[in-house]
Amino acid sequence: MRNAIKFLGTAGARVVVAKQLRASGGIWLSLDGTQLLIDPGPGCRVRCLNARPKLDPTTLDGIVLSHKHLDHAADINVMMEAMTLGGYEKKGKVLVPQDALSGKDPVIYRYLRRYVSEIEAIRVGEKHKIGNITIQAPIKHLHHEVETYGLILKGKKRTISYITDTKFFPGLMDSYEDDILIISVLCKDAGNLKIDHLCVDDVKKIIRGIRPRVTILTHFGLRMINARPASIAAELSRELKTKVVAARDGMIFPLA
Repeated sequence: MRNAIKFLGTAGARVVVAKQLRASGGIWLSLDGTQLLIDPGPGCRVRCLNARPKLDPTTLDGIVLSHKHLDHAADINVMMEAMTLGGYEKKGKVLVPQDALSGKDPVIYRYLRRYVSEIEAIRVGEKHKIGNITIQAPIKHLHHEVETYGLILKGKKRTISYITDTKFFPGLMDSYEDDILIISVLCKDAGNLKIDHLCVDDVKKIIRGIRPRVTILTHFGLRMINARPASIAAELSRELKTKVVAARDGMIFPLA
């Protein structure tokens, strides 16, 4: 796969992940000759093997975590080992929040850390390089339970902004770029639910603020799935007069 985004899963929320109503494998980004894995959740390795075309973890240049919650990070150790062929080929950079490495609940096994070439902690505004992709966390998502960062990933001609889990706050509109936006939207309507995630009304505000060339919705909870994400994306496209797409498990979005 070259110059494309592959959605290895579109699951959000505990019930959807636990029952695998949608897959939870994360996102594989191929851009300018660099292979990058983002948020390898439960089943990521299996999803790579079952992908068409098959995705070989030993071709990865790096792995990035937005935060350490299970649905985003469960397969981080599996994929680090697969990327390095069980540690026999020391390679790849891993970029994660500091609390994924230390504190009460680190999620990366210490014995695996020597398998990769480099591990870096994400810091707001600091630029990291993996292959030909520059990665930056423009802002910390304060409205989430653990240390959480959205990402801006820049290639030679394409920029992908990734807004991961967070409750809405105005800083989101000022921090991300206007090419391709991937956004986690857990539910159609938050209602009385007290959740640190975005709903469709939040997404409308964000799209109006950023005006991306194309927006891709992902990370769906049960209520969002029942409301039919593709229909919601079509409605948003009409209302906002911009292209909005609902990701599907296994979907490939070309970056030509």
